[in-house]
Amino acid sequence: MHDNFFIVGVNHRTAPVAVRERLAYADHEIPAALGRLRQEIPAINEVALLSTCNRVELIGLTQSAPGSGIETSQFLAQDRAVEHRAFAPALYHYDGRDAVRHLFRVGASLDSMVVGEPQILGQLKAAYSQAVEADTAGLVLHHAFHKAFGVAKRVRKATLIGHGAVSVSSAAVSLAGKIFDTLESKTAMLIGAGEMAELTARSLKRRGIEALLITSRTFDRAVALARELGGTAVPIDNFKPYLKMADIVIGSLAANKPVLAPGEFEGVIKERRYRPVFLIDLGVPRNFDEQLNTLENVYLYNIDDFSSVATESMEEREREAIKAEAIVTGEVEAFVKWLNGLELVPAIKDIRSSIELLRDAELQRHRNWLATLPVEERVRIEALTRGMVNKLLHRVLTGLREGRAGMPQGINTAQIARQLLCGDLALEGLGLDRDRQADDLADDDDDDNF
Repeated sequence: MHDNFFIVGVNHRTAPVAVRERLAYADHEIPAALGRLRQEIPAINEVALLSTCNRVELIGLTQSAPGSGIETSQFLAQDRAVEHRAFAPALYHYDGRDAVRHLFRVGASLDSMVVGEPQILGQLKAAYSQAVEADTAGLVLHHAFHKAFGVAKRVRKATLIGHGAVSVSSAAVSLAGKIFDTLESKTAMLIGAGEMAELTARSLKRRGIEALLITSRTFDRAVALARELGGTAVPIDNFKPYLKMADIVIGSLAANKPVLAPGEFEGVIKERRYRPVFLIDLGVPRNFDEQLNTLENVYLYNIDDFSSVATESMEEREREAIKAEAIVTGEVEAFVKWLNGLELVPAIKDIRSSIELLRDAELQRHRNWLATLPVEERVRIEALTRGMVNKLLHRVLTGLREGRAGMPQGINTAQIARQLLCGDLALEGLGLDRDRQADDLADDDDDDNF
């Protein structure tokens, strides 16, 4: 294919959270970043940016395969003010079929830290919406993302991959249950009331947590969640005095720097008389300074620390993942066939237009004789000639679309057919502008498949 479908990025397998957080984007930053990328790399026709706790990926279509990986990764370095060498070893770059497979696997939660977790699909839909908002999603990305959504839906219906699977938030709560003998007498504080925080709060309630404090930049959101779960909302500007009450503190706030540092937390530990406190950092960038782990009776875990918890029941999920991979493989081949077929669209349109113009020219040559026939006879001749054209076109276009689409010999065959059927001799004597006529006649049902 002339245009190259690609993915460049890092994820939880290739880069620790200390690297990922430096490349991460907040949701509101993404549309503007996509606009800057298109301006700085004109060869990129379409692009989307997926930034989650576990990955930062650029998904797009470029006119030139060579160098697209290094150009886009250098853009990330410049845009995030991070030295390229700081994350270059963790980068992966997929092209063509491999990139399509990766996108579909991500959407189906086969590439997640917790296989089968449901959050990634919502995050993928958000990335698509942001690309649409930035006007950087075109025909290919529209089709690719919607295909990815469809693959995820098929996997959920056809397998049990989500059965018994835990999300990162529920894995964190499970770890809390292992650190404390019981959660029934404990108090938890949620810093951030987004989707992950809500999932964490619900998991805590199911595990019997006694008291729940919730703070968020959007106080109304904190109040609504606290009311629903029987907790207490705390203003974000005044949450730190309440830390001494919390046995478990969970951070999932979108923040550019830590909201808790060792210096201010030492006083909290003293007020608690050094009773243990469990800090769960679900933020990327991280919410809690990693030096908090050096304080006495403070146990800090970040999002990368939950992989061991997430491997519980992995054997069952891996069996279901095999079924899911088969679904992905089939859908990848279907998408690649569609993508490769785009190369043939101009040739197919020209061939159809040329043959239709030849038919119209022949009818025009015999217009005086046809005018002497009854109306019903003229209608029959019109139908007869159109039927012959359609049968001829069906054979030619089917031959181009099937088997060879996207292969070099297929493209060459299309070019030869185009030259033979669309040359100037084929349109000689029509007295028409060929390009204008081709545009007028190109819209037909046969092209809808592309």
